[in-house]
Amino acid sequence: PQMEEPAAMKRFYKTVDLAQAEGADGGWRVLLDGRGIRTAGKRPQLVPNLALAEALAAEWAEQGEEIDPARFIFRDMADYAIDMVAADPAIATAAILPYGETDTLCYRDAEGTPLHRRQMDLWEPLLSAAEARHDMRFERISGILHRAQPAPTMARLAKVLVTLDPFTLAALQSLSNLAASLVIGLAALAPDADAEALWDAACLEEDWQTEMWGKDAEAEALRARRLRDFTAAMRFARLAQSTQSAT
Repeated sequence: PQMEEPAAMKRFYKTVDLAQAEGADGGWRVLLDGRGIRTAGKRPQLVPNLALAEALAAEWAEQGEEIDPARFIFRDMADYAIDMVAADPAIATAAILPYGETDTLCYRDAEGTPLHRRQMDLWEPLLSAAEARHDMRFERISGILHRAQPAPTMARLAKVLVTLDPFTLAALQSLSNLAASLVIGLAALAPDADAEALWDAACLEEDWQTEMWGKDAEAEALRARRLRDFTAAMRFARLAQSTQSAT
């Protein structure tokens, strides 16, 4: 039998406000009709600064008469940061590190081909910058067969991840997953990062195929949606790292 679609949830609140948490650590929380929001895991949804809290509040305020869950990108990321990452950062680190072990930017076409030249133009500057910034070396690989990255490189990446707060780690996991590259994910955390340029690098091979064989409307739409998600994760990370304090 044909399954019925779940009924849309009606908007159940009138007002959206913010409140600062008590205690030395401060933190901010969204209030719906004066009641604090909880995460999916039933924890208080406290975020580190006013800038991120305002972005979360905007998602609630911009909902119409019916709740659209797809418009809660920041809420879902904050819930993940609080319920999963903060509870056990090692789980997030273990999920992110494989994107460095198999980083897309390290796998190149045969030297001298047009695709290889494109990869060198877009990928090599990002990879070299990551090596300089984090004092490590990535193995460049010709072809698609997996080759392990140097153990010191993976150890250094793990140390970099340990320095990040749970909200930034949550964003980085999304960024690295979307780009299939931890190098691109880390580059996206920089205050002056260019989302479209980084996404062009992430989609280099896909775009190359499009140039060879023509555009596909469905693929183009998917690329645009993923860029939207990538840009949102970048913004979430920047808000989480905002110097706008909770006091």
